[in-house]
Amino acid sequence: MVSGIVSSLIASFLIAVAALAWRNREVLPALSVALRPWVTVRVSMSALLRIGRDDRYVLFHTPYTPGSYGPPGGVFKFHPEGTTTLDRLSFRADRRAEHRDVTLSDLRGFLPGSALAPFLRWFDRGADRESVVECLRRELTEELKEVGHAELAPGVADLTFKPVRRVIEPPRKVPGKDFRQLRVFEVQEAVIADEAAWRTLRRLTELAEDPAEQRVIMVSAQEIIDGRHGDSLIGPQSAFLFGTRRYRQDLPPGR
Repeated sequence: MVSGIVSSLIASFLIAVAALAWRNREVLPALSVALRPWVTVRVSMSALLRIGRDDRYVLFHTPYTPGSYGPPGGVFKFHPEGTTTLDRLSFRADRRAEHRDVTLSDLRGFLPGSALAPFLRWFDRGADRESVVECLRRELTEELKEVGHAELAPGVADLTFKPVRRVIEPPRKVPGKDFRQLRVFEVQEAVIADEAAWRTLRRLTELAEDPAEQRVIMVSAQEIIDGRHGDSLIGPQSAFLFGTRRYRQDLPPGR
């Protein structure tokens, strides 16, 4: 009788723990540092756009790492209303002086370990920051200008997206640095919802397949795994277009 009650209580407890873990699965990576408030964590919250066909994907030249390519997309920005929350969490922006203007309000920066879980909960609520649609439309518009095809930028407003996957890289020690790093990538795919969107995506694909085009390219999944397309390097985050595995370390930024 008693053993049956104990077994029932243990089973109920385990079920409750499992349910709690499932409800908080997005912040579980933070638990490794939550009890160590002295640990500094660098966070980077990004959206990536998948455009292509079969196992071939459109990549753009990356100006911050010359000679390399990566998928369209970039870091989410927070709205002015989010400053109060980020200040409360002791968020400190990570901006290089030479790119300070374009990285203003980026959700890339440093937090004390104790603030990581509430930061991830705040991000998941989606308040006081860009939505994934706002982020991708802004980034794609900016990047089309950077690669010399500003004529396509007006068509970006016609694009909508559907989620492919979320990749969370849990807090890891960064070699040569005194902080751990957590990154979140929201991978989305462009949706052909109308003729205007179809024309924009078709033009992007045509550019990427044009051998004379140097700043927009089409690469295979194997080239992404290998990290090279001819003489050009491919950013390791490109692998998240077709999976959750990172095959290579980050490319060092240009000086």
